[in-house]
Amino acid sequence: MEELVRTNDPVLLSWLAAQFAEENIDAVVLDAHTSVMEGSISAIQRRVMVVSEDLARARLILAEAEAIQTGGGPVG
Repeated sequence: MEELVRTNDPVLLSWLAAQFAEENIDAVVLDAHTSVMEGSISAIQRRVMVVSEDLARARLILAEAEAIQTGGGPVG
């Protein structure tokens, strides 16, 4: 597995999980429990990991999320 992104944004994490499930991309979020244990002061970011074979497609989905956040609309 390879790291796609580190973030504490729960909306982004949820959106990515939904998009990955729709696209059959295997992904896992690491450090979620550690982040909660440290008091949710954003000191420890959660890591989204994806299978190497799915990394390119996952990066496109992440780029779409970033475009939407900045008001650019969907990518591609």
